[in-house]
Amino acid sequence: MRSTTLLALLALVLLYLVSGALVFRALEQPHEQQAQRDLGEVREKFLRAHPCVNERELGDFIKDVAKTLGGGADPDTNSTSNSSHSAWNLGSAFFFSGTIITTIGYGNAALRTDAGRLFCIFYALVGIPLFGILLAGVGDRLGSSLRHGIGHIEAIFLKWHVPPELVRVLSAMLFLLIGCLLFVLTPTFVFCYMEDWSKLEAIYFVIVTLTTVGFGDYVAGADPRQDSPAYQPLVWFWILLGLAYFASVLTTIGNWLRVVSRRTRAEMGGLTAQAASWTGTVTARVTQRAGPTAPLQEKEPPLLPPPPCPVQPVLKPQSPSPPEKVHTPSPPTASALDYPSENLAFIDESSDTQSERGCALPRAPRGRRRPNPPRKPARPRGPGRPRDKAVPV
Repeated sequence: MRSTTLLALLALVLLYLVSGALVFRALEQPHEQQAQRDLGEVREKFLRAHPCVNERELGDFIKDVAKTLGGGADPDTNSTSNSSHSAWNLGSAFFFSGTIITTIGYGNAALRTDAGRLFCIFYALVGIPLFGILLAGVGDRLGSSLRHGIGHIEAIFLKWHVPPELVRVLSAMLFLLIGCLLFVLTPTFVFCYMEDWSKLEAIYFVIVTLTTVGFGDYVAGADPRQDSPAYQPLVWFWILLGLAYFASVLTTIGNWLRVVSRRTRAEMGGLTAQAASWTGTVTARVTQRAGPTAPLQEKEPPLLPPPPCPVQPVLKPQSPSPPEKVHTPSPPTASALDYPSENLAFIDESSDTQSERGCALPRAPRGRRRPNPPRKPARPRGPGRPRDKAVPV
């Protein structure tokens, strides 16, 4: 990721945090102030009703009660009917261990002993990576099973001649709807029935749990009336499947964003190439329009050498060997096309160089080019033998 992109993302996250802080303060601060006023009124009523109680002693008593409530104590357990209830029975302890390795950490039940805190450190260091591996495997299996089921629906849509782009959109929507129905809506109604929560409270608990936020203000099975030891372990298995589903959804979104970024880069590369080619064509046209004045005058002297070609008939009678007259009319292009393996570069040369070679063929006896012309016509015709005889003479 580029530094500019990283800085822009950091600025966006900070802006998001500040906006959330402003909204939460505007919504929750008045409620906090009202709760503080209610506590003051209750204290004053108690002091007026019991003048023998000192205000300082009452304040210390309230702090002790708050501390014990934060430690997991429940005032309802003082009754004889609920005296056997414990926040650390086997089911609750299993659920607490599950909140450690899932990194949810509701906070309704906390460790108060030094031995428990020391054990929690090593337990979390081992359990969190182990649960991450399990979550990846379950998410992969769950996502593949859901995609396999949705694949049959896609096949039905394709049989109905639905466009593939629309089929992809429908399959993605079905993937989201099925997951939300199984892991969000159904548990919401279950918690409404089991915990006696409202629909808002139940869906609030579901989302806070599956996003691993875990405030702890609402916890399934924390009510002393839930005396079933298998209730909270079942809730933990729901958390496992729900987190696996959300992990598969996040993986799908990440893959989609990766594909979109690749396509965007490819499109930007194509636009850059088009811009470069357009700039090159414009530059070439400008140079062609501005070039005929000076460059053509410079190229006119090199165009004068072709007149030596008509001088060839003058040079031909001077050559004493008659075979050279027979070989001069044959153009060099025919030999190059007949034997491309001997002179492939001849095809790529310009017409000017070809004309110069044609004019220079009669001068072969003076240079090293003499052995080349006899080899080419010697194969189809036999006049090469008199040349071989004439050479030693």
